[in-house]
Amino acid sequence: METATFVQVLDREGVLLAKAAEAAGTGGKVPTCPGWQVRDLLRHTGMVHRWAAAIVAEGHTAPRRDGGLPDLDGTALLAWFREGHRGLVDTLAGASPDVRCWHFLPAPSPLAFWARRQAHETTVHRIDAESASGGEPTGIGVDFAVDGIDELLRAFHARPKSAVRTETPRTLRVRATDAPGAVWTVRLSTRPPETERGDAGRTGVTHDTEDTENVEDTEDVEDVDCELAGPAAQLYSALWNRRPFPEVAGDASLAALWREKSGVTWN
Repeated sequence: METATFVQVLDREGVLLAKAAEAAGTGGKVPTCPGWQVRDLLRHTGMVHRWAAAIVAEGHTAPRRDGGLPDLDGTALLAWFREGHRGLVDTLAGASPDVRCWHFLPAPSPLAFWARRQAHETTVHRIDAESASGGEPTGIGVDFAVDGIDELLRAFHARPKSAVRTETPRTLRVRATDAPGAVWTVRLSTRPPETERGDAGRTGVTHDTEDTENVEDTEDVEDVDCELAGPAAQLYSALWNRRPFPEVAGDASLAALWREKSGVTWN
């Protein structure tokens, strides 16, 4: 996806987040973030928006501290969030393509990184805001969802800080059923996960029973211990721990491990 497209998504998602937060009220509970109220969501996301905008606008070449959470609530907090979101969108839209600044995941350029990261950051938290106001969440495009899964699996969880690990080697497969080639093989061990993208042909899921009716008996099948499958948008939300996995085949303990250990935290 192009940088400009990510900025457009960021623009849309921030507007939707604020709308949902306003509908729920800042005291509303956020079911997808246990222990959080809408005010916590707005303070956190608004802080991240300002932090990211300052890194790009001021050309910081090393990590910088965030500005902290504001002591605001109600309509003042919503106005503060909207102002910071608009500032981030305008900063990214107006930045030079060759701007040099710090970023923390691999990317074609710093600007490409920040546009992508903030689009996904805001989308995930828009899902949170909509969970507080009730009803069905706004849809996510297939291409964008696939990109977000790729960022999470091949960038975030390739870092040493990933806690998704197993004592013995295991293999997890993630498959988006509505996007050709959107398949990831995640190899788990005592080290950070190693993820490859691409459908290497037919795949089988290792079963604990003798029932192999649905497993192909061919030499080119690579067995996996667990497969998580479903439409890309649903997998996106599930891998960010915002909804249950659409389909789990094989060893469900690996799906539970992901739920328990995959959370990405601010600090």
